[in-house]
Amino acid sequence: MRELSLYTRDNCHLCEDMLQELQPLLRDAGWGCRLIKVSGDPDLEQRYGARVPVLVGEDRELCQVRLDPDAVRAYLAGAT
Repeated sequence: MRELSLYTRDNCHLCEDMLQELQPLLRDAGWGCRLIKVSGDPDLEQRYGARVPVLVGEDRELCQVRLDPDAVRAYLAGAT
């Protein structure tokens, strides 16, 4: 199964919101989502800082903080 990566923090309501809004888009396209915790990883903390949640497809950032459904749909359509 192909998947996107969602960089998150614990107890982050924006992260929870993005995941909830993202799930139907992924389900419809037959994709999954891998959650990656930024907290506690110095490299990820430096890279993403306060920008989480950050949604990544391969090495391309699709959106941060708020879900951009159009960007996600375009990426999923072009990647299949």
